Amino acid sequence: MIPLWENQNDIPLFDPANPFVPHLVPYILDSSKQLPCIIVFPGGGYTHRAQHESEPVCLWLNSIGISAFVLNYRVQPYKHPAPLLDAKRAIRLVRYFSKKLNIDPNRIGVLGFSAGGHLASLVGTHFDSGDKKNDDPVERVSCRPDCIVLCYPVISLAEFAHEGSKKALLGENPDPVLVWTLSSHNMVSSKTPPTFLWHTSDDSSVPVENSLLFAMALKKHGVPFELHIFPHGRHGLGLASDTLYVKEWTKLCEKWFESIGFIGYNV
Repeated sequence: MIPLWENQNDIPLFDPANPFVPHLVPYILDSSKQLPCIIVFPGGGYTHRAQHESEPVCLWLNSIGISAFVLNYRVQPYKHPAPLLDAKRAIRLVRYFSKKLNIDPNRIGVLGFSAGGHLASLVGTHFDSGDKKNDDPVERVSCRPDCIVLCYPVISLAEFAHEGSKKALLGENPDPVLVWTLSSHNMVSSKTPPTFLWHTSDDSSVPVENSLLFAMALKKHGVPFELHIFPHGRHGLGLASDTLYVKEWTKLCEKWFESIGFIGYNV
C-alpha cells in the first residue's frame, strides 16, 4: 500500500469522521528497463470499489508486460472533487517516482470500469501540467495520462446518466454547471489522450450511449480512439473471462496498446 499523500494532514478534503486514506496497491514487474504502467480505477458507482475489477486486471496487465497499480480512491460519503484529486495525485506520484519504479514516465495510462471509467475519463479531460511553484515536488508533475482505457464507462451525468453514480458523486440537486463539466464528453479536447473503449449494447445499468458520446467527442477533436460494442453482456463484467466473445476485449486492448506504441518497444 502506497499512500497518495505522506501525511494524513496533507490529504485534501480529508474528513476525520471518515478517515479513509486513498492509496495505490502496486503490481510492479521486475525489470532493468523502464516499462509502461497502467493505473486501474475499479468501478462501484462511487459507493465502493469492485474487487473483481482490481487485482485480476493488474495481473492481466502484468502478463502483457505492463506494470500496474490499483487506485483505491475515495468514494461515498466523499463527493466530488475528492475522487478526481486522488486520480490526479496517483498519476503525479507514479510519474514522480517512475525512475525508482522502473516505469517510463511517458507511458503511464489509466484504465477504469463503470464509475471508475468515469473517473478515468475525467482525469483524461481535466488534467494539468502541474503547479511548478508548489512546495510539494509531486504536485509539480503533470497528471496527464498517456492513454485511457474505458470499460463500460459512465460518461454523461445528464442524459443517459447512471443515477446512482451521479447521486453518490454530486449529491441531491447538483449544480447544472457541475453536471455539464463532469459529463466528460463535454470536456474532450485535442489534448485528450488516445482512448480505447468497450461496452455492450444491451448494458441495462450504464447505457451504451455513454461510450458513443465520448467516442463522438474524440472524433470531433481528432483524438485517436478504438471503440468496440459487443452485442450482449451484463454490466460489470470486468475481464469477462467467462463471457463468450466479450472476453476478447483484453486481446483487442493488447493490440491497441501495441498500435499506439505503449507496449512492443523498450521492453
